[in-house]
Amino acid sequence: MGSKNLTATLLLFTTFLFISRSTSAVHSPPRLNATTNDLTFIRTSCNATLYADLCFNSLAGYASAVQNNPARLAKLAIGVTISKAKSTALFLTKFSHSATKAKDCASYLKDALDEMRDSLRTLRNISRGVGIDSAAPSSVEMFRFKMSDVQTYMSAALTYEDTCTDEYDETDEVGGTKTAVYDRVNNLKRLTSNALALVNSYANNGAP
Repeated sequence: MGSKNLTATLLLFTTFLFISRSTSAVHSPPRLNATTNDLTFIRTSCNATLYADLCFNSLAGYASAVQNNPARLAKLAIGVTISKAKSTALFLTKFSHSATKAKDCASYLKDALDEMRDSLRTLRNISRGVGIDSAAPSSVEMFRFKMSDVQTYMSAALTYEDTCTDEYDETDEVGGTKTAVYDRVNNLKRLTSNALALVNSYANNGAP
């Protein structure tokens, strides 16, 4: 009985160690049950973005859930970007008491978050078929019309992020704070750009 418990404990520890290493390697959740085709789909889709490696590393951990579904991939990319935008805005609030531009930047990121949430909400409605009758002759046009809203929201989010860094660039602040803000926001901008690219791909190729 003791031997069986020891074996089970060792197996659990080995599994945990493997998952931990996988997470560390890609900075994303472990690729549980992901097939080669799933990962290939993520990689191929990410090749259409400006920051392909960042795209793959941020999304590959969810490959088994995405599989070969461009709608799921677009929603996932927006969701990951929303998560990063939240943490970045929270990071900026730490400097808001001493740096006015940091406070302004955090405000812009909150506006960007609102746009991203609208885009994700609209995309989810499209996936559920809300407002789209697949039997109607105009279903393709309606899909593209609603996807244009998603694209507009994500473009607006990127514009808010650009405004943040543009205005911050006008300050004479030097040192670690400015560098930290730039690094965080620029990384967010890359994720947003990637998400928009995946949305564009779905808009162009995912009509019913």
